[in-house]
Amino acid sequence: MVDVICLGEALIDIFAPVGMSLKEAEIFRRAPGGAPANVAAALAKLCVSVGFIGKVGEDPFGHLLAETLAGVGVDISLMRFEPEARTTLAWVAQPDVNRSEFIFYRHPGADMLLRADEIDADYVTQARIFHYGSISLIADPSRTATFYALEVAKEAGALISYDPNWRPFLWRGLDHARQGILEGLTYADLVKVNETELEFMTGHADIDAGSQWLLERDVRLVVVTRGPEGSYFNDGRAKGFVTAFRVDTVDATGCGDGFVAGLLASLLERGYDLEGLTGPDLRAILQFANAVGALTATRKGVIPALPTREAVRAFLAANTPGADRQPGGGRGAHHRE
Repeated sequence: MVDVICLGEALIDIFAPVGMSLKEAEIFRRAPGGAPANVAAALAKLCVSVGFIGKVGEDPFGHLLAETLAGVGVDISLMRFEPEARTTLAWVAQPDVNRSEFIFYRHPGADMLLRADEIDADYVTQARIFHYGSISLIADPSRTATFYALEVAKEAGALISYDPNWRPFLWRGLDHARQGILEGLTYADLVKVNETELEFMTGHADIDAGSQWLLERDVRLVVVTRGPEGSYFNDGRAKGFVTAFRVDTVDATGCGDGFVAGLLASLLERGYDLEGLTGPDLRAILQFANAVGALTATRKGVIPALPTREAVRAFLAANTPGADRQPGGGRGAHHRE
């Protein structure tokens, strides 16, 4: 029995040293990654029962991903190994704080080859929350597999959580990306986006207007991450901004995934009934999620950096609720999706 299922890509991130472009770097470090896999790992470290559905290559990197997820407590019984394709590699660089570079090696990657007949419907119906992104919606067969799992989860009454995690270079163009991401929106109860994704999806740069656009399309709760400025929520009844915690950022990679896990873990504690949440409830939920994202930024590597529930509670206890400054100063954590 699992409370949350995360479906999507598990891949290997290959990082250039900070401050160097992919062209300039000569030394790289590798780390298990993929947004849904990161969320699953973060939930497990927050003591949530979580399973991962996805496909990796029958290769050393695929087995590293499986071992890493299992090692933090994720149920990988529906993680498949594909002998005909390799595990996707994502080469990542951040030449400066305002610019990131990505190159994906997946032609196709194993994650793209997940099939609907590899989805165990009985397993999916266990979940109280089902979480997914848009990358598995780019092409078949993973697109069909994702929609099948979503139909099963929705019919079973799960809360459906969607993080579009827009990666422009993986789509055939902007029109293809927007169409595919909005098709994925069809099932979502909860949507978490960053400000760039919100404007891309809705055409609105204003957060209130963009979140309202999503609510008018049957989304029940919109959450927007704003990097060092914190986060925002709107459920049609209450809306507002929640200030970020200030920390000394070491590595912002995966902060957004940690934030999502904190959001879902906190929702579970409150019975995951969106209709029963008040404005103060939502502020407390986002404060917890902000704390998870902030702590993730204080260490290198995504999954090793993700905090435990005890670490988050200690961090919150040591900081004034809603404070925008931690003793000793520091910068706000960037939620780099």
